[in-house]
Amino acid sequence: MPTTVPSSSPSALAALHGFFKPQSPALVVVVLSVWMALIGNVPLWQKVWTIQPAGTATGWWMAGFAVLLAGGCALLLSLLAWPRVFKPLAAMLLVVSAVNSYFMWQYGVVMDGTMLANALHTNTREAGDLLTWRLLGVLLVVALPPLIWLFKTPVRWRSWGGQLWRNTWGVLLSLVVIVASTLTIYQGLASLMRNHTSVRYLINPLNTVHASGWLMAQAFKGARQPLQALGTDAQLGASYSAQPRPPLLLLVVGETARADHFSMGGYGRDTTPRLAGRLAQGDLAYFSQVESCGTNTQVSVPCLFSHLSRTEGGNQPPTHENLLDVLQRAGLAVLWVDNQSGCKDVCARVPNVETSNAKHPTLCQGGECFDEVMLAGLEQRIEALEPARRAKGVVLVFHQMGSHGPAYYKRTPAARKVFLPECTSATLSECKPGELVNAYDNTIAYTDHFLDQSIQLLEQQNKAGRFDTGLLYVSDHGESLGENGLYLHGLPFALAPKAQTHVPMVAWLSAPLQQRSGRPVTCLKQRKDAPLSHANYFHTVLGLMDVKTEAYRAERDAFARCR
Repeated sequence: MPTTVPSSSPSALAALHGFFKPQSPALVVVVLSVWMALIGNVPLWQKVWTIQPAGTATGWWMAGFAVLLAGGCALLLSLLAWPRVFKPLAAMLLVVSAVNSYFMWQYGVVMDGTMLANALHTNTREAGDLLTWRLLGVLLVVALPPLIWLFKTPVRWRSWGGQLWRNTWGVLLSLVVIVASTLTIYQGLASLMRNHTSVRYLINPLNTVHASGWLMAQAFKGARQPLQALGTDAQLGASYSAQPRPPLLLLVVGETARADHFSMGGYGRDTTPRLAGRLAQGDLAYFSQVESCGTNTQVSVPCLFSHLSRTEGGNQPPTHENLLDVLQRAGLAVLWVDNQSGCKDVCARVPNVETSNAKHPTLCQGGECFDEVMLAGLEQRIEALEPARRAKGVVLVFHQMGSHGPAYYKRTPAARKVFLPECTSATLSECKPGELVNAYDNTIAYTDHFLDQSIQLLEQQNKAGRFDTGLLYVSDHGESLGENGLYLHGLPFALAPKAQTHVPMVAWLSAPLQQRSGRPVTCLKQRKDAPLSHANYFHTVLGLMDVKTEAYRAERDAFARCR
């Protein structure tokens, strides 16, 4: 007996067919704009709801703001409404809105130029830590429905001239909507943007469009202006005359370490026992009031090695050579050893090596390596440096994996996990606060161990009579661990909490290096609470290595007062 089709099926199919019937470009623009303004901006609406300007009617004000955002999205999509390019570009904006929503909702981050730059420079290993089932769920809810409708719906395009006319009208009408809605809610909007500037970085997908434009402008500016030479007059000072041994300074660039989780700085947990022991012995100094230049690696690392302070433009894409160029120009051997995501072009003109993809039997697993791998074979790496330069002096740079999140638990060997139980998820909001802090504090304790191992190697070099050795450690930026709903790092500097900008700094100098540099550790320890920043780093290293150049500024040398 033939199967009968329910009478509702034809009507259901007809409805489905009607849902995907050909539409005008204007209607598609309106539908996608409303979707992005509402569904694609849930984190924004959550934020605005909690900080709604005083004296505004909740429903009317929120509705006016939603119309304003929809008008902005419609303006952008009207500019893109052309055959062949509209659907791919609109789809990209939908996916960007969904991804942005997830990270803003999950980690409390915002999207500005530096955050986008940081995201674009994320390697596959770091990206893998951020891929979670929750991200997939947000993509399915926020991006998939409009994507299906967009690609299943035919668009009735006009001729080139006709479409230009329609797009022009779309832009003009969008501007009218933007102006009208802005005037309607102006008082509350002005208050919101003035008192809560972070809100502007939550508006999807316009935040990413603005950030992309900023990055392209910076790239264009950099392409037109090659790096200017720095320290062309650099030469070695008097301490190199008839020196019995050359100096060897190890610069350790920490990753995501916040100062208030170093027990040497007053933290309640014993996260830095080995460094604290050396502090008590008298050959190590800790600096408790150091401010980073930025809140992410992409900004902070180049700024750290720049001769410019943050206010002078050190946080912008570099326009000059950096500290390593000056040290090499003076005649010293320089080597950058990277165990993270690269040197951000700081080491582009000096010898460099990556250890993050090494094949060490115990220190490397799961496609990444623990920081101790940088010590493996280090003596051979030093011996391989240019002999004439090595005979004058050596500056090594270690770029740590350190406390890089969100998978903090991956940064610490099993035998070095001091604080348990620890969070083993990259979805940090799922972690119990105590377990999240345990995982992070384990990374600090491992950094303590790693720095102690590095100092032991330097002590061996010093006792063997090869070098006068020293170590200078400072983190690139800090980290948020759920305070006020914020995780990770990367907020605009003016909005960032102290947890993301207050970083630890440590100096260890062997007795011979103290003597030749004229910087006794007893004096350095007296400057424990001196207000310092990344702006001091360039000049402090030059002073410690006795490199003479007009680029050096004694007033920024954190150790100059101890000469």
